Amino acid sequence: MTIKATIQKVEHAIEELKQGKLIIVADSTEREAEGDMIGLADFVTPETVNFMIKHARGLLCAPMSADRAKKLGLHLMTNSHDAFNTAFTISTDAKTTTTGISAFDRAKTLKELATSNDPENFYHPGHIFPLIAKDNGVLERDGHTEAAVDLAKLAQVSPVAYICEVVKEDGKMARRPELKAFAQEHEMSLITITDIVNYRFACDDNVLTEVSDVDLPTKYGHFRLKSFTFKDEPVLVIYKGQITQQKSVLMRIHSECFTGDVLGSERCDCGEQLADALQKIEDNGSGALIYLNQEGRGIGLINKLRAYQLQDQGLDTIEANEKLGFPADQRNYRIAAAVLEKLKIKSVSLLTNNPDKIEQLQQMGIDVNRVPLEMKPNVHDQHYLETKKQKFHHLLSEVK
Repeated sequence: MTIKATIQKVEHAIEELKQGKLIIVADSTEREAEGDMIGLADFVTPETVNFMIKHARGLLCAPMSADRAKKLGLHLMTNSHDAFNTAFTISTDAKTTTTGISAFDRAKTLKELATSNDPENFYHPGHIFPLIAKDNGVLERDGHTEAAVDLAKLAQVSPVAYICEVVKEDGKMARRPELKAFAQEHEMSLITITDIVNYRFACDDNVLTEVSDVDLPTKYGHFRLKSFTFKDEPVLVIYKGQITQQKSVLMRIHSECFTGDVLGSERCDCGEQLADALQKIEDNGSGALIYLNQEGRGIGLINKLRAYQLQDQGLDTIEANEKLGFPADQRNYRIAAAVLEKLKIKSVSLLTNNPDKIEQLQQMGIDVNRVPLEMKPNVHDQHYLETKKQKFHHLLSEVK
């Protein structure tokens, strides 16, 4: 699906929510592969609550922002440590309810959670289970809690939602095919958490914050260095010339590699690629390099060094990451696409050998023409490059 189609789909779902309707949000097939019915607490009615508990059948919860939970005195439930770190608070009922369990009472509690500023308006425990979302939403944690609160914020209403897992009549969890059929039957919007992530990267001005733009003379040439922050981490753009709105920009998207970029390690080709890309941009007279904080294919420096230790014992780079409990490669390039959007760059001549990088950027609506960036193998990185070619399908003509 193109990013334009994703934007349209998410915006339609937001409009449905603002009309008081329910939607379904599915998570990743690599996570729980489940779906939640979601509504916004500002627009809750007894009818929508009744529909949710009748047809979704899971546990009705109330995701909210951390600020909202603090204002209402909702602290985390003692020993709340589920498999996906869902942040349950103490349960609650509004004092305007009777038993608290009817659809009418639960709707009252949800409405009160969205509109009240007084902790004294609630009993504890109760029949609604608030959940606290991470501050950066789905960009920090790809859960339904964060998805629901992100949708509330995008709808510009109180950051409180109500959700319920969709359970089939036989008691098993509904997966993607059943969720799709259910949504069609009840004329409900169906989106995914990935859709919300992509939407935020493409449309949310708060995702990236520009910090500075400075002069940068280097041994490779004379550049400028523009800095952004993303989740309080730096995203750097080293650029030369007038790159904004060029027909196609010579571009390298480079994941940080301390051992290769700084120490000159020969266990990988990263440092050589960084140097060669900067030299090519200098020789071209214009272009840019986006430097991302994705050390060790996204697992961080310390875990990369642990992976190196396992490689010293005979595992390849993929097996080592997986032995540590990580995906073979958990990098994503949505943040790079967001930078390109900020810079108004729609087309790039990309210095890369990585087909996944190309595919991710194309899915985000970037026109990509590949420019090879191959380094000659050495005795220390030969096996590493062979693994990249054989298992990651990197386009490496000089490697067996």
